Amino acid sequence: MSVLDRVELYLVKTPLAAPHAPSWIPGFIRTHVSMCVVRFVTDDGIEGWSGFPASGRERAGLGDQLSALFLGVDVADQATLTERIGIMAAGGSFNWWLEPAFWDIRGKAAGLPLYKLLGGTDDRIPLYASGGEIKDTGARREEAEKRHAEGFRTMKIRVHDFDEAVDIEHISDIATYMQGRMRISVDVNQAFRLTKDGDAPIWSLDRAKRFVDAAADVGLAWVEEPLFGEWHDQMAELTSYSRVPVAGSELHLMGYSELERMVTMRCYNIYQPDVMWAGGVGQVMQVAKLCRERGVRFTPHCWSNGFGFIANAHVFAASGFAGEELFEYPIAEPGWTPEGRDQIFTQPFLHDEGWFKMPQAPGLGFEIDRDVLKRCGRCYYAADRTSAKWMPEVLADWV
Repeated sequence: MSVLDRVELYLVKTPLAAPHAPSWIPGFIRTHVSMCVVRFVTDDGIEGWSGFPASGRERAGLGDQLSALFLGVDVADQATLTERIGIMAAGGSFNWWLEPAFWDIRGKAAGLPLYKLLGGTDDRIPLYASGGEIKDTGARREEAEKRHAEGFRTMKIRVHDFDEAVDIEHISDIATYMQGRMRISVDVNQAFRLTKDGDAPIWSLDRAKRFVDAAADVGLAWVEEPLFGEWHDQMAELTSYSRVPVAGSELHLMGYSELERMVTMRCYNIYQPDVMWAGGVGQVMQVAKLCRERGVRFTPHCWSNGFGFIANAHVFAASGFAGEELFEYPIAEPGWTPEGRDQIFTQPFLHDEGWFKMPQAPGLGFEIDRDVLKRCGRCYYAADRTSAKWMPEVLADWV
């Protein structure tokens, strides 16, 4: 296999059609899709791309580390590439989002879409609609009706109130309203705290138990992230107690080693590791295998950007779980839509009546829109195996 010969880093910011207020970042209004994008190129000219959410210029100094750790490495040497990402983590910088770019190259070299390279045969995967905002009960009913008309039969909502009675009212209202037509699940976003712009409730185990009782009473499909992500013992106790499936694990940065412990402890019924945070494609595929062996459920999280959506879709299509689980389809109109999220690609990743047809192009299956990259992005680092150029000046006015 070829070796990694060149790396480029970009900051990219594409405008949304309308503001988006993500429930997991209280007080924050998103107006753009902001990403740090990486392009690796092999010595025989094959490109691999990936991209990770960016709040600003926090990865402006990443380039020299990437060129030192990855250039010259055989792109087929998964063990070394994973170890090198681990070296970055040991220094306090978690960058599992880089790893899908290597798989993008491998798929292109093999002439196969990634899920087929990984052994998958599911050319279509079933979806659930994943809302990303807090809404009043009337607006939530309208959202559910629209998703139902589009072909979705399961929808995930969000609750995030300091008053637990308000959260219970929201799940009870929509579950009762859509009973017999659509199943409802809920993400309560307790696994991590992003509170720079606004405060958020911290659930206790007792509050979580009261909530899962209410969720079971109205027949919810699952409850997601009901406790802080590092409270493994309390999560295991809650999952053992709950009459409704408990889900989570999207942002467990230690990857397979932590998730294997959590599976052994039965922290969740449904495991949702995201390749961009929780160990990359290779380790998340190992988690899927482990889930099958241990008799628990698996479906990756994918709410980040278009790179995250498609990388996780390939893992799901290759996991063996697509015949029994649903994959996340993020949509929170009017601000967060696939068309707005995926402007960096020549074509957005759209559903077809609640199903997603896996791309058949080699690798991750997208083509970068070079005009959008030029217009909305800035290359701030470029290196090959003989020289490097860091260009921080191009980010001087980046906000």
